[in-house]
Amino acid sequence: MLNVSENSIKEKVNTDNYVSFQKTKDYYAGKVFSRWLKYFFVLFGLLLFLPWTQNIQSKGYVTTLRPDQRPQTIQSVIAGKIEKWFVREGDFVNKGDTILFLSEIKDEYFDPQLLTRVEDQIKTKELTVNSYMEKVKALDSQIDALLRTKKLKMEQASNYVRQAHLQIQSDSIDYEASKTNLEIAAKQLERAEQLYNDGLKSLTDLEARKLKLQDAQSKKISAENKYLSSQNKLINAEVELNSLENQYRNKLAKAESEKFTAMSSMYDSEAAVTKMQNQYMNYSIRTGFYYITAPQDGYITQTIRSGIGETIKEGEQLLSIMPSIYDLAVAMYIKPMDLPLVSKGQPIQFMFDGWPSVVFSGWPNLSYVTYGGKVVAIDNFISENGKYRILVAPDTADHAWPTGLRVGSGAKGMALLKDVPIWYELWRKFNGFPPDYYIYSTDQATKSTTK
Repeated sequence: MLNVSENSIKEKVNTDNYVSFQKTKDYYAGKVFSRWLKYFFVLFGLLLFLPWTQNIQSKGYVTTLRPDQRPQTIQSVIAGKIEKWFVREGDFVNKGDTILFLSEIKDEYFDPQLLTRVEDQIKTKELTVNSYMEKVKALDSQIDALLRTKKLKMEQASNYVRQAHLQIQSDSIDYEASKTNLEIAAKQLERAEQLYNDGLKSLTDLEARKLKLQDAQSKKISAENKYLSSQNKLINAEVELNSLENQYRNKLAKAESEKFTAMSSMYDSEAAVTKMQNQYMNYSIRTGFYYITAPQDGYITQTIRSGIGETIKEGEQLLSIMPSIYDLAVAMYIKPMDLPLVSKGQPIQFMFDGWPSVVFSGWPNLSYVTYGGKVVAIDNFISENGKYRILVAPDTADHAWPTGLRVGSGAKGMALLKDVPIWYELWRKFNGFPPDYYIYSTDQATKSTTK
């Protein structure tokens, strides 16, 4: 019946009279199935040669391109007590708007007239500096007067010394003349005595010669005495000159010592004034920290410290603020083995949380509701999760990212790599090989933009 045996009954039995023979005789379904099976293998073989875009898939989150556009917390520079809040969560604030007012909790700043008192102290100290400065000027004038007087006195003493030298020269000449006169008088007396003995001279003449000898001796002694007195005057003049030199040297040293003492006191006072001015500026700036202001335009997202009367420390977080203007970007984390495959300017396709997408990872041109981006930064150091972070900015050549995106939203990205046949990609994955290494160029960016 099934025509399994070699002995056919086709000639012996009329099979047209039996319905069962009619059903087993029809082979159309098998032919159709075999035909479709052939078409499937042909189509599958053709599909293996279609291009496939290798890619690296990774999850990330939406962030901002600039650090100053990311959510930030506002801290207090000084320790204080919360007195009044001027905002609430969700409020929009402009740069410089007052958010919070603090009061002082440190006893050294309790005085409400602190700045005025410090300013008065500065003025008093400045008057002290001026007094020392005037004293220094007075001592300078005194030193100049001493120098001028010293010069005149030294000239006067020098003249005395010179006069004494000249007097010595004059007296020495008179002394030598008196000695000569004495010798002449002695010789004349000797000749007069001889002539008197010979009877040629009278006794009167002899006595006259003796008187002249006595007078010459007296003049010699007087000249010698005068000569010695002149020498003593020279010594006294030189002693006076040295005494004046020492005297004015001591006076000048004393005046200069007083001057340097006054200058030292003046410099100490100036240092004290500078220190007090610094302290005054610190107090003045500190008063400005009582009001916590918004660093930029943004929205108050969360108040970390709340209530009235709470005390806070320096650097303690008070609230968080989200800037109102920001440039979106996506932070993705890729495996270390995929890091050589990523470079700056490389295109990335994104699917954002809340925006349904139809994605064909190997055919990005067929994907639906995906958004393009380009790599702008790659970390050089591995993150705590064991992966490298890359920062992706929107691709201006692609359609804009959704306006409803918020910082912190989830995103899934695909880094587009080299185009290879499907059979090669299957063979690579079956063998566990990584995607092909290649260097991304601007020509590839132009081609992807054209597509």
